[in-house]
Amino acid sequence: MLNEKKQSMIKELNSYVALKKQYASNLENKRIDLFDGGTEGYGEDNVLLASTMTNQQLVDSGNQMMDETDQAIERSKKTVQDTVNVGTETAAALKAQTEQMSRVVNELDSIHFSIKKASQLVKELGRQVATDKCIMALLFLIVVRVIAIIIVKLVNPNNKDIKDIPGLAPPAMTRKLLWSAS
Repeated sequence: MLNEKKQSMIKELNSYVALKKQYASNLENKRIDLFDGGTEGYGEDNVLLASTMTNQQLVDSGNQMMDETDQAIERSKKTVQDTVNVGTETAAALKAQTEQMSRVVNELDSIHFSIKKASQLVKELGRQVATDKCIMALLFLIVVRVIAIIIVKLVNPNNKDIKDIPGLAPPAMTRKLLWSAS
């Protein structure tokens, strides 16, 4: 919307500049025609027009043309000022958007760093869980082996292939007492 307004103002400014050039050219041609006698048909019309006018009418006509030119110049100045204001507003909006984009990029960098750090922590936790499972599996195998040895020792106490387990008392020897009746 601002760009369209700017374009329309530029077109209006260009039209005012063209009008000013046209008026300046017309005024210059009339001056040349008035003072130099003019050239060709266009100049002769102005000479005839100027020759029928009194000095006061010539001065009034010149003042009127200068007033019109001054008005056109003022309109051009206003258009230029409006264009400058629109440009200033556009620059301020662009600066604000640039700062906002910078903040967004910084936040995205921060989020990316946090995600990367979280990913590393998840990998580390996964390794720890895997290590813990391996240790638990080894402990389970050791416990099963100890239980198996205990069961074999209890079932077959005289088996010499299996060493005694420290802390587990060997089975008590059974003695047979002879009873004598004498």
